[in-house]
Amino acid sequence: MSVRRVVTGTVEGRSTVVSDGTPPRTDEITAVPGFVSSLVWATDPTSPSDHQDPTAAVTSFVPQPGGTRIIHLTLPPDSVYASPEFDPALSAQQQLAASPGLAELFEPDAPGFHTTPTTDYGVVLSGRVVLELDDGHTTELAPGDVVVQNGTRHAWRNPFAEPARAVFVLVGARQQ
Repeated sequence: MSVRRVVTGTVEGRSTVVSDGTPPRTDEITAVPGFVSSLVWATDPTSPSDHQDPTAAVTSFVPQPGGTRIIHLTLPPDSVYASPEFDPALSAQQQLAASPGLAELFEPDAPGFHTTPTTDYGVVLSGRVVLELDDGHTTELAPGDVVVQNGTRHAWRNPFAEPARAVFVLVGARQQ
């Protein structure tokens, strides 16, 4: 399922839609069938409000302190990773190309676990996901549920039969 992004701006003193379509940074990870990531928008602390689309020039999906990223994510069922056709090396290579700055934070010895220097606001749109923390605690999230992820080590799991879709807003924060 593709994501539709509508961006407004001001042209000749009047508000208008300046872009309506697929985000320019949308990547399907073919090594993980059903995994799709779209960088919908990005800001930096010094971003001008000139209505230019900053997403194509983003070099890291992890924002600097004061910057933001909004990511639409489709997570396939975990069974995809157990398939004999799953190639972890190809998956890692594609993730590095699709999500620079973020993919490098995933731990090779603890699949799915990562820590980002961000405060993240996540909203489950469809399907269900499980948030797993490093103490083993798990929390199941359903459509409409909101999670605030405060820079802690975590992983997202989808032990269910259907893909899950969620939107995450990452706000760059300082690590303490």
